[in-house]
Amino acid sequence: MTPDLVAELLRQLMKEALILAAPLLLATIVLSFVLSLFQTLTSLQEQSLTSVPRLGAIAMILLVGMPWFLGRMGAYTIRLLEDLHRYLG
Repeated sequence: MTPDLVAELLRQLMKEALILAAPLLLATIVLSFVLSLFQTLTSLQEQSLTSVPRLGAIAMILLVGMPWFLGRMGAYTIRLLEDLHRYLG
């Protein structure tokens, strides 16, 4: 396996990881901003006010998006295994 091939594999892997993590990260960023703004405007400094909604949002996104996540990971795995002969020899 050549260094160019390893770099290409890692590039594809990082691209897939970013695509899969993006919905969770974006939802968490937006929700954190809204909750921080709410806390600032109301002067409430309760930690559970930020933690519980974030965890709930992440759980809902994972539940709703699980078919897409699994389909995307399955397609990547199939593509990787179909090109296995190129990586081994």
